[in-house]
Amino acid sequence: MKYLTKILLVFTLALTAFACQETHNHTNVETGTTYTCPMHPQIVENQPGSCPVCGMDLVPVSKPKATAKDTNNTLVLSDSQIKLGNITIQPVQTGQIAANTILTGRLVPDETQVDLISSRAAGRIEKLYVKETGVPIRKGQPLYDLYSEDLLTLEREYLLTLEQYQNFGQQETRYASFLEAARQKLRLFGLTEGQISRLSKSKRPDARITFLSPRPGIVTEIAAAEGIYVPEGGLLYRLTNLNKLWVEAELYAGEALAVKTGDKIQVSVPGIAPQIARVSFVNPEFRQNSQVVIMRAEMPNPKGNLLPGMPATITLTSASGKEIILPQEAVIREQQGAHVWLKRGKNTFQPRMVTTGEAGTNNISIQSGLSLGDTVVVTGAYLLYSEHVLKNGNDLMASHQH
Repeated sequence: MKYLTKILLVFTLALTAFACQETHNHTNVETGTTYTCPMHPQIVENQPGSCPVCGMDLVPVSKPKATAKDTNNTLVLSDSQIKLGNITIQPVQTGQIAANTILTGRLVPDETQVDLISSRAAGRIEKLYVKETGVPIRKGQPLYDLYSEDLLTLEREYLLTLEQYQNFGQQETRYASFLEAARQKLRLFGLTEGQISRLSKSKRPDARITFLSPRPGIVTEIAAAEGIYVPEGGLLYRLTNLNKLWVEAELYAGEALAVKTGDKIQVSVPGIAPQIARVSFVNPEFRQNSQVVIMRAEMPNPKGNLLPGMPATITLTSASGKEIILPQEAVIREQQGAHVWLKRGKNTFQPRMVTTGEAGTNNISIQSGLSLGDTVVVTGAYLLYSEHVLKNGNDLMASHQH
């Protein structure tokens, strides 16, 4: 009998302790106090104790009582939370979205800056002063020596006319016109004023004439060699002035409609800061056997650091019509959709489901869900979203207003 009495006494004490513990837990739930680890916030308990991960003492966290606003996903923050979270707001406004289209292009020589150096008379190339491509040429620099019987005949004709003018020019004015005509022939065949003056002084014609570059540029092609005979007009050199280049890109029909002559585009070349170029030409027809058209823009190259053949990235910017726009960071995107946070009062915020449209570099258009007069959180929206998830779970879309 005494043994049975002891068993009943122990059972009664256990029930009492369990009831006390349940009462204590119930009290914690009623008061809304939970305990969490400062280092591991995912650990949440209804009573004091130690963190099962790191062993630190759990600290109390007071959960605010539910209100009617809480049922609408409304968040109320303190002034310090707003300051620390860098939460800023702005009224909804309209504007234009600048949409960017990225194209791949290539730098090519400006064909209007390409010069062909051809033989001014039939003859034999005695010497080439420039024998490799890529060499810069200045105006007046020797390019080649040409042996030509035709030039020798013109020189003799000029010297004869000069002698007649010196002997009879005072009596007959026509000899002056004869001399000028002979001088003009030499000019047309490529002789400079300096070469003609030296011929006038020496009175000795030379069948081997040194021809000079008529303009500056870069030698991009050499079509002659020493010792060969060339006809009058035969190609010898191709010079390209690289002070201005073209950048070309292929456009589809829809892209070509958004580009017109005179538009400014941004061109980026690897290793060189982006530059602004102006569209000079958009081909009105498709490239043969393709569905693309060629766009061409002019690029200044005063420093000469741009070279034909370099790849380029072209950015085309087009603006939409007036519509509601927000900064990109104001819109929270998740699997269920997109939403923003509206200000509903002092330090009070509520999510609003929205439908987004075209996005630009920094802004995005809002097709529905907002109207003029709304005030939207533009920085710190993700902090509000995280705060809501911590307090209420991640079912944010359930009570969105649309």
